[in-house]
Amino acid sequence: MSDRQWTAADRPVAERVSALLGAMTLEEKVGQLHQVVNPDPVRDATALAAGSFGSCIVASGEHAGNVRDAGAQAHGVNALQRAAVETSRLGIPLLVARDVIHGHRTVFPIPLGQAASFDADLVRRCARAAAREASADGVRWTFAPMVDIAHDPRWGRVAESWGEDPWLSAHLGAAAVEGFQGGPGGAGLAEPDSLAACAKHYVGYGLVQGGRDYAEVDVGLLTLHNRHLRPFAAAVDAGVATVMTAFHTLDGTPMTAHAGLVRGHLKADLGFAGVVVSDWDAVGELVLHGVAADTREAAALALLAGVDVDMVTGAYRAHLAGLVQDGRLTQGLVDDAVARVLTVKLRLGLFEDPYTDPARAATVQLTPDHRALAREAAAGATVLLRNDGVLPLVVGPGGARHLHVTGPLATARAELFGTWTLDGRPEDAVTIADAVRERFAGDGTTVTVDDCRFLDETLVAARVADVVVACVGEHPMRSGEANSVTSVDLPPGQLEALEALARVSRRLVVVVLSGRPLALERLEHVGAALLLVFHPGVEGGHGIVDVLAGDVPPRGRLPVTLPRSTGQVPLHHDHLPTGRPLDPAGPVGRYRDHRDTPLHPFGFGAGYSEVTYGPVGLSSPTLAPGGTLQVSARVANVGARPVAETTQLYVHDLVARVSRPVSELVGVRRVELAPGEAQDVTFDLDAGDLAYLDAHGRPCSEPGTFTIRIAPHAGGGTTTSFELLAGGAEST
Repeated sequence: MSDRQWTAADRPVAERVSALLGAMTLEEKVGQLHQVVNPDPVRDATALAAGSFGSCIVASGEHAGNVRDAGAQAHGVNALQRAAVETSRLGIPLLVARDVIHGHRTVFPIPLGQAASFDADLVRRCARAAAREASADGVRWTFAPMVDIAHDPRWGRVAESWGEDPWLSAHLGAAAVEGFQGGPGGAGLAEPDSLAACAKHYVGYGLVQGGRDYAEVDVGLLTLHNRHLRPFAAAVDAGVATVMTAFHTLDGTPMTAHAGLVRGHLKADLGFAGVVVSDWDAVGELVLHGVAADTREAAALALLAGVDVDMVTGAYRAHLAGLVQDGRLTQGLVDDAVARVLTVKLRLGLFEDPYTDPARAATVQLTPDHRALAREAAAGATVLLRNDGVLPLVVGPGGARHLHVTGPLATARAELFGTWTLDGRPEDAVTIADAVRERFAGDGTTVTVDDCRFLDETLVAARVADVVVACVGEHPMRSGEANSVTSVDLPPGQLEALEALARVSRRLVVVVLSGRPLALERLEHVGAALLLVFHPGVEGGHGIVDVLAGDVPPRGRLPVTLPRSTGQVPLHHDHLPTGRPLDPAGPVGRYRDHRDTPLHPFGFGAGYSEVTYGPVGLSSPTLAPGGTLQVSARVANVGARPVAETTQLYVHDLVARVSRPVSELVGVRRVELAPGEAQDVTFDLDAGDLAYLDAHGRPCSEPGTFTIRIAPHAGGGTTTSFELLAGGAEST
């Protein structure tokens, strides 16, 4: 292959792509835009070597450009790569993809749980570890991170999101991109332990009506630009290699056929130079949406819209060449899509070395370092909602001598993983019950366990225990894709069991595992402590017990607003003001049958010590365009235990050309405080932090008064104000 110009690693990528395009036939180009699923390493590699039409890996005598779910084992992937590189005419390697959503062999908390840490560095490290493990099995492309803004917890895919807030989702999504790809800007893509990341689902998927997966979306341009497109713009800025279009229609146009938002906004306005891939069979589903008569027309619509790769439908493979020959599509459109695919392969270093050492997996998967990281992440995902003094647990002389662990999830293993975990193994998981035994049993303390299958037996055990830890919540099958619910209450029967336990145990600790924010108001007076831990991953037991024991201070914060009831949703902190502001203490509310306020606001999380916030101080009463305003407050730990406090900066633009949210998160700082310690927490604010986007996506920074607060959550903090002076990027 030395005579092939595109194999010269010392030449610029663009030159190598151009040389390769010039050597390819139209059919070979189309093959690069076709993704197949579950290829058989023996059958399909043999078919490819023979130049025949295999089960789906071979198209017109040339291999498909990329595959997904190829067994996730290096030897099988190597067989496919060997056939592609060594027996095909041009030696183009495959791009092998898999859903590596929140871990591989080492399963980390679901993204919503990771978001509770409010810690971009933690998210980045988890993604980096997942990339190391998955790449050791031959995977080089993941369909993550999901950066959809999620306001409706009935939607099952809220579990895959970073929550409700655009700022937090943008920062955590960008951090995940950097972790998967080995650094900012995709600079580490060529490293063999990196994955091409995929920001999904473009765009507005979290707005599906009623929380019903795949349902239609209706949204205004201002909301689209200022909430739902922001995390995608951040992912593009971070160098994300690929973007996936969503299943739904947006204002009547399926996203896989939405030329204005895909080819127009994403590729042209944002300058995205990577690959756009459809979601599973989304090209074919254009027929079911009623915008294409058949898959031939669907293929034309999708490519015209800017979708480069057809995931599994086969519409591109079957029809693109004919559409070009008939003049419906131009050769230039096909060449642009192929160039994007080839560029990603070159940036990944696949042309230099498409193979994976099968021995590498044993050295990088489920290592002690990765387990320690998973444990840290599980602790970070643990949100303490209420504590009446029972926590942290103290055992032995002067403390509890008998702990009883119960509940349907007390001994759960696979259920700790949550949704979208293809490669985690249940036997690797540490249960909550096992972690309690490991930490507390011995020295005169007894730990007993049951799964509350027979409540009468559990009540007998609870009555004689000093502390009861009840592990309840959702099975992962209730969350994730196509797993929406009409009620965000606890699953049937669990509340009644907890109420019965509370009647016999005054020291009941309730641990709730879930893939979404649940309506937990009825637990506010059940038991002595309440924690929300999401689905915490392979080290969930250890991470949760680290917090219960006080070995790690509670640091989880709600990345979503916690409703009181399902009837309140969608509910989010950054809503717009109304002409008749709600007075929570007033006689008239929005609902006749319930309180209007959430159970807990976005950003809330309790600790084991009391923290106070001083008044907000400003370096100046005004902020000039191009300048910086320092915003500070003194945060003090006035309790007896150390704390990890997540301070949050919120602003409100009081008067603008369009109504602005009552609460916008623009910064986060974590401070570790010893008992009695106080620190001044300072944020730097500039005009860009205050800007919004108009209906055309243009930044607007309008002069006027802003209120600002440093707070422990979206519902707290003291407020001051400043003036943004004229001279910024004002809209015309």
